[in-house]
Formats: sequence, structure tokens, C-alpha cells
Amino acid sequence: MRKTLLAAFMLFMAITVQAQKVKLEKATFGMGCFWCTEALFQRLDGVSTVRSGYEGGSVANPTYDEVCTGTTGHAEVTEITYNPAKISYDELLEVFWKSHDPTTLNRQGADVGTQYRSVIFYHNAAQKATAEKYKAELIKTNAYGKKVVTEITAAKPFYVAEDYHQNYYNLNAQKPYCRAVILPKLEKLEKVFKAKLKK
Repeated sequence: MRKTLLAAFMLFMAITVQAQKVKLEKATFGMGCFWCTEALFQRLDGVSTVRSGYEGGSVANPTYDEVCTGTTGHAEVTEITYNPAKISYDELLEVFWKSHDPTTLNRQGADVGTQYRSVIFYHNAAQKATAEKYKAELIKTNAYGKKVVTEITAAKPFYVAEDYHQNYYNLNAQKPYCRAVILPKLEKLEKVFKAKLKK
């Protein structure tokens, strides 16, 4: 019995030490309504947390109602914490580019306003270079047949959105917006990125 407990404890300690060695990183994307973005990135293997919030504006601690006026300068974004040993920033960008329309200025579908703009907030020079390279390639190949308007800018203060915005799809999957707008995006994700999804 003692040997079994000792072995279990040693295994637990080994896993704990290994987990501490993993350096998690952050990525921040705005691609329309953050409910959609959150639902997509939550399903990727290697993503540990996704928080919906506001970034890129001039007002500290903005509320949802303030951001919705379009006067604070914030975009609805998701802050993604991920394990680069399991999923790379390049792979996150691939999901970003293929899961929304980066050619519509300040809108995604019926969601209109600067708060719904397509934007990448980079956290370091490597992320900036990767995002800019990917965007340049999309422009060069005319991948969308229209101009890519995605903004690429340095990360600014991130403000977590109100509690009722967090984990929105998982808690409200039967609501009309979730069924009409988010579910088709998830179905596309499952087809295009099946190998990258959590089991």
C-alpha cells in the first residue's frame, strides 16, 4: 500500500515539475463578436484558457455598453493562453484567418462597428513578424479577392469582459445567435481543423 502511494506521489510530482517547465504564451485576436472567437479557440488542443474582453481603446475599464457605442476605440477580442509545444502561433493564426472575413472594415456579418474590426494584437516581435508575413502572403496571392484590412498592432491593456460574456456559447448554445452565427463557424472548424481539436 505504501509503495503504491509513494509511486502515485512520485508520478504526481513528475507531472507537476513537467507542467512548470511548460511556458505558456498569449495571443490576442479580434475577429468580430468575441462570443464566436472564444467558442472556436476553446476547442483547439494546446489552448488552455480563452478570455473575452476589450483592447485597443482609450478608456480604462470600459463596459460592454460603452464599447458598443464605438466611441472608446476598443475592439472585442479574445486573449488566448496556449502551450506552444502543442500548438504554434502560426497554427493559431491559420484558424484566425480562415474563421472570419478579414476584408470587411469594422464589421463581421451583421455585427457592425469599430469594436468588431479584424485585429491582431501581437505580444512580441516574433508574433508581429509572423502575423505581418501571413498577411503579406494573403495580399500577394489575392486569397480573398479583396483587400485584407486586418489591423496588426502591439498589445495594449486588455480588459476582461463582464462575467456573462465568458464561456458564452457553451452556456447558451440554444440561443438564436449561437445557433445561427456561432454553430456554423464551429462546424467549419471541425471540418477544416479536425486534427487540431481537443479529443
